[in-house]
Amino acid sequence: MMRSRVTKLLIALCATGWSLMLSAAEPAPLVLEAKIPLGNIKSRIDHLAVDVAHRRLFVAELGNNTVGVVDLDGRKVVRRLEGFDEPQGVAYFEQTDTLYVANGGGGVLSAFRGAQLEPVGKLDLGDDADNIRIDRSEGRLYVGVGGGNLTIIDAAAFKKVGEIELKGHPESFQLEGEGSRIYVNVPDAREVAVVDRTSNKQIASWPTVDLRSNYPMALDSPRQRVLVAFREPATLVAFDAASGAVKDRINICGDADDVFVDGRRGYIYVACGQGVVDVLAHDGDRT
Repeated sequence: MMRSRVTKLLIALCATGWSLMLSAAEPAPLVLEAKIPLGNIKSRIDHLAVDVAHRRLFVAELGNNTVGVVDLDGRKVVRRLEGFDEPQGVAYFEQTDTLYVANGGGGVLSAFRGAQLEPVGKLDLGDDADNIRIDRSEGRLYVGVGGGNLTIIDAAAFKKVGEIELKGHPESFQLEGEGSRIYVNVPDAREVAVVDRTSNKQIASWPTVDLRSNYPMALDSPRQRVLVAFREPATLVAFDAASGAVKDRINICGDADDVFVDGRRGYIYVACGQGVVDVLAHDGDRT
């Protein structure tokens, strides 16, 4: 994310429209709405999570070992949770009204519940706990951990119920909405791993070939594609979700850190450490 000491969170509204490449004469697809100062953040921030019911945004302030709580209506930081060790992944699960924080330093998953974010427990997951994803239909959390596994947590009981072995540390991963697959970036193994969350086994490997450092990922479910951003070279690749075949490939901004799909407008947003957000739009089956 951002790397300045005094960090600001940018909130944007997206305009409608279709184009393959957006020219200066066309309406801007992103319009700046507000800047929210986060204060004196050392090093960088990491992942974000939103609590829609309480109108809160949670920011993993990795460099400060804190989690910032942003009031989205007041557009300001109203609280900081402390006592973390390199907080990376954050996720809010509305069914349990719980915020989960994964610590990269100690490998601990922390939980905070309710409007007051009261601490309710910690789980030792081993080492380098990172991204968190929620299977809302099953009430489970999946946490990328250590040298190579996804740890499975029963959200209500807050206990470990299984793990899925991988060939390296998992970076961004996504859960298929209408099926049982999990797609996982495993940059050290130079692959996108495909996992079945019924058997908890890896069932396929998509080699990244000439591309390296596949960190961000998003699912384009309407087009049945897995979007993976690579940093070396800076490239966005669209894989067919069923076969892993490369459907499209396009140059993007440098140091990609996250990818988002705006299904209503048909846009793809790539946020980069270079300091820009690339906005891509569909032209038929191509991006």
